[in-house]
This record gives sequence, structure tokens and C-alpha cells, in this order.
Amino acid sequence: MSKRIIIAGSGFAGLWAALAAQRAIHLASQQQNIEVVMVSPSPNVDIRPRLYEAVLENMYPDISEVLSVVDVKYVAGWVNEIDAAAQNLVITTTQGDKQTLSYDRFILATGSTTFMPPIPGLTEYGFSVSTLEDAEKLDQHLKNLAHKPANAARNTVVVAGGGLTGLETVTEMPERLHSILGETDIRVVLVDSSAEIGAALGDEAAAVIREALDELGVEGKAGLRVTALDASGVTLSNGERIEAETVIWTAGMRANSLTSQIAGEKDNLGRILGDAYLHAPEAKNIFVTGDTVKVPTDDLGNFNVMSCQHAMSLGRVAGYNAAAELVDLPLHAYSQPKYVTCVDLGPWGALYTEGWDRKVQFVRHEAKKIKQEINTVWIYPPVADREAIFAIANPDFVIVP
Repeated sequence: MSKRIIIAGSGFAGLWAALAAQRAIHLASQQQNIEVVMVSPSPNVDIRPRLYEAVLENMYPDISEVLSVVDVKYVAGWVNEIDAAAQNLVITTTQGDKQTLSYDRFILATGSTTFMPPIPGLTEYGFSVSTLEDAEKLDQHLKNLAHKPANAARNTVVVAGGGLTGLETVTEMPERLHSILGETDIRVVLVDSSAEIGAALGDEAAAVIREALDELGVEGKAGLRVTALDASGVTLSNGERIEAETVIWTAGMRANSLTSQIAGEKDNLGRILGDAYLHAPEAKNIFVTGDTVKVPTDDLGNFNVMSCQHAMSLGRVAGYNAAAELVDLPLHAYSQPKYVTCVDLGPWGALYTEGWDRKVQFVRHEAKKIKQEINTVWIYPPVADREAIFAIANPDFVIVP
């Protein structure tokens, strides 16, 4: 009787889980006995690491051909319910039909979403760059500013959240605003709850970030939070009000809510604490990967972060192991000791660090070249060539420099 691996999600982790699973199945010559099925709303990879950019072309590449060439079946829809005891999934297709699919192994790779806390006005007036739809909405809003009367609110952008996404977003804003509004005086503000801007990246990297922000004319407001929004501005936790028609929320992510349907310990981001092989330890035959899992990257106490850098490797390992259990191949423990950070800092350049202590290796134009290579080559889906795909779909493949 044939067996089935179902993967929920077509992002970085989901795609590479599917490709790695099929590679393992082909290694064991079990193509006729095991099918791999991907379930997601559309056969695309959302290139979320680039959605802060002004040009949004090719940010949602189609992976239909890639899936087809390695014989991954695709179902357009959403996983709504996970019955771990029965090993069944309830799925709603994009046509509105309900289906129940059984699985022998299930891989949860549905990623994460921007965390939107119950701040007054945030849902109504806040923007984000979490999805392509969000980024397109923000882009249209910015372009529409040119048709509004000039005033302080129109000419001001506030970015809430001083993490990597916030930094990359805020450093793009001065140039984007000038391209839309001309030489009008503009104001770009970064609100960061950390005691110092960039503090989470360490002292050395933070100093570089503050230098870039200063040169770009970005105001940093550290140790503060946005507490309320309305149509024309924001209020900060110290009572200060900033007149701004554009407020972009980048302060935090949460794992997809499907993790709540899988038994096991979760962290404060909703991620399931996986084992070394990316099993959900308390749910038989379920693997968790990408942004839905928290797992050690090394033996030094470091854990994966919500990034494509980790998601692509985690996907490979989960996909391989799910198939390996069905075709009697040895399992592969996840390990990703090398960690790099490459932050785009707009026209100033970029910042490239290595290690969890984030030692600065390159800045400005040298770092920008690396960032562009990462953003335009490394994170994109592979070409639709089976041999080429299987050559890089092994669970220990590393793409970082």
C-alpha cells in the first residue's frame, strides 16, 4: 500500500522539505510507494525578506514547475484541523471544498505572521511588510501621498520595531519618500523598545547601524513603544505624539496558529520545541520546521531564529527525515553552527556579521554586494531540473558564505 507525506506550507521551509523528501525517496527507489503532497493557498514562495523594497517585482515566484519536475503533488488550500491520533488533516481548498487527507508523515511548515498586539488603532491605521499583499498596500499608500496636501503628517513615516525587518524598512524610507514627494522636508522615525537602537545585535554592530541611521537622517527613539495610532499620528509610551500618516509595524512575529493543535511545549513565539530530527516530540509522525519549530543549532546553546537562513536548512532536514523513516534510511540530526547576519541599510549600504556574537566583517558597499547576492540568488527557488535540485536538496547542504 502506498504511503503519503503531507507538507503544509510552500515557503522556504515547505519548499525545501518537499524537495528533500523526494530526494530521499529517489535515493531509496521508492517513488512508486510514497507520494509527497504539498498544501498551500498558492504554489508560490513569498520572498518576505525583500518586501521592504520599493520594487516588488518577482517577490512571489511560482514553484509549480519545480514541484512537478520532482513529482510533488500540489493541493491549493489550507490545513484547518490536525488530528494527530487519527493521522488525518481537514483541508479547505481554494474552491471552498472540504477534504480529509490521511498521512503517514506530516510536516508543518506554515511559517509565521506579524504579531499585532491590541494597540488602539493599529489594525485600522498600521501598515506592515509581512506579506506581498501588505507590501503592495504600503507601496500604494506611499505613492498616494503625492496627491495629498503637504503637511507634517504626510511627510512623516514612523517604523515601530528595531529588529532586522524594522532596520531594513526604515533605512529604505528616506529615499522612497524623496522619490515620491520630491525635495520636500521629510521625517523618518524608528521607534525601538530596546535601551539603544540596534542593541539586540551587540555593541559593535549597533554602532554601525547608528552611523547608517545618522547619515540617512533617520531619527531613533530608543526605550519607547507605540501605544496608540490614529489617522494622523502615533502616541509613544512617554506620551509624545508624532504626526504621521504612515506607521509601519515590524515589532515581532508569531508562529502560525496551527502549532496550537499539536501537543508539546511551545516557546513565547508559539514555536514547538522540536527534537534533533525535528519531530514534534509529543505528536507521533509529525515534524515541525521553519518558523514553527525551536531547536538548537549547535552545542553551544544557540537556537534557530525566524529567518530564511534557518528555514531552508530546517526544511531540508525535516523533509529528508520524514521520508527516511518511511524508506529505512538513517535519520539526519539538524545542525547549523554557522550563523551570519546581513542587514540591508538602504543607500548607506549594508552590514554583514558572522557568529552569534555578530562580529562585523563587512560594511557599506562590500556588505551590500553580499546582501544582493543573498536576496536575488540564494533564497530563490531552484531551476526546474531534477538533477540540479537533488544535488542541493541534501539535509546538510549549506548556503551561507
